[in-house]
Order: sequence, then structure tokens, then C-alpha cells
Amino acid sequence: MGTGTSQGVPVIACPCDVCTKGSKKDHRLRSSVHIEHDGFHINIDAGPDFRYQLLRENIKNLDAILITHCHKDHIAGLDDVRSFNYIYKKAMDIYALRRDIEAIQREFSYAFAEVRYRGVPDLHTIPIGHEKFRMGNLEVIPLPALHMKMEVLGFRIGDFSYLTDTNYIPGETLAKMAGSKVIVLNALRIKPHPSHFCLDEAVRVLEFLRPEQAYLTHISHLLGFHEEVEKELPDFIHLAYDKLQIEM
Repeated sequence: MGTGTSQGVPVIACPCDVCTKGSKKDHRLRSSVHIEHDGFHINIDAGPDFRYQLLRENIKNLDAILITHCHKDHIAGLDDVRSFNYIYKKAMDIYALRRDIEAIQREFSYAFAEVRYRGVPDLHTIPIGHEKFRMGNLEVIPLPALHMKMEVLGFRIGDFSYLTDTNYIPGETLAKMAGSKVIVLNALRIKPHPSHFCLDEAVRVLEFLRPEQAYLTHISHLLGFHEEVEKELPDFIHLAYDKLQIEM
């Protein structure tokens, strides 16, 4: 299927067209973000591409990981913290809901065994809820939302808010996001989806919150070509892409 517009709405591209004919910005790995502030480094999520993403970006420091939820595309890379265990000679701090910690303990049972095999990842799990907490010199505000019926967490750090894999944001969370200068929010595709925001839904949320800049993430090939979709967005909203860097 070709691309174009119909009444201002981008026409959906065939998935194979997006990955084979699109620009470099259409070649997407799993969604995550690396944050550096005053020498303190954290990741939000560690999916199956975690190791490659760190190597690609030459990231050699990591102090902690925030987990949005326990689906495999957000935690599968946790095994690869073992390199940082070796460098720092300590466990990696993993902040997550208790439910997600239990899932991580099941998924990586060998890392939590009473007698552990030499070299397995050392994960120090820290349960969090809806209350703000500190990581190093950063204050983190959890942003609860729903991924269909499953609770997920986004996070606000300073004027930066990140929330993915959601199709419903309660009013209390919108209030916590208000005033953010930069917001990153998921937009899976053009058509509505039962557990993720579609493009129009995400845009409506962002127009309500009106940050200085907003980025759409967790994008599937069904959203269409980056350059075509970007043309139809409000000026302050952009499509995120792999290797994007934001300075605040």
C-alpha cells in the first residue's frame, strides 16, 4: 500500500514497506529511555534490545533501572546488567511495582536462587508505588495509568514525563504531568487499539497537557512512515525515533 493523506489523516503503510522503504527513522527497536543527570545514569525499561542499544550509544554507566511494567518487551534485557555488576562490583537497583518484581523474580529465577550460579545477574529489587521517591540526586514521581486493565507506571523526573503502553490516564496522573516541558507518550497506530493509545488519542492528551515539546513512542509499523505522519502533527508534537537525544 502506498502512503498519502485522506482528509488530513495519514494512510497506513504496509508494514513491510515501512521497514524496507522508510528512512532510518522508521527502523525502530523496543522503546526505552536513558537519562543522565549530574553523572547519575538511569534507564527506563530494559527490553530485548537493551544490550545492543547500550553498545550502540556507547553507554558505559548505569546506576539504576525503572520498570514501567513486566511485559517481556520491557524487561527481557535485565539479564544483561551483569556487565555493570562486574564493573561496579555491586547489584543493579531495579525499581518496580511489587507485582512486577514478582514477575521479574519468576522470569529470572536463577538470579534470585538461594545458591546462585557464578556470573548470573545481580538484581537488587526495590518496590515502589504511587508515592514519589528519590534515586541518587533525582526525585521521581510515578505516573500510574492503565494498559487495558493492567496498571503501568510512567515517571516524571523534573520537567520530563515519560509514559508508555497506556490507553487510559486518570485525572490524578494528568495533574502530576501538568507543567512538564517535555512529555513522551505512546501512540501505537492509526486505528484504535484495546491497550495502547492510537495516534488521535495520544494527540488529544498532549494537546490538553500542552508541554513545550512532546514525542510519540512505542510506535508500530502500522502508524505509517515517519516523515508522512510527522507532517500531520501539531507543531509541538513529534515522532520519537531511535537515537533521539533531548537536552533539558
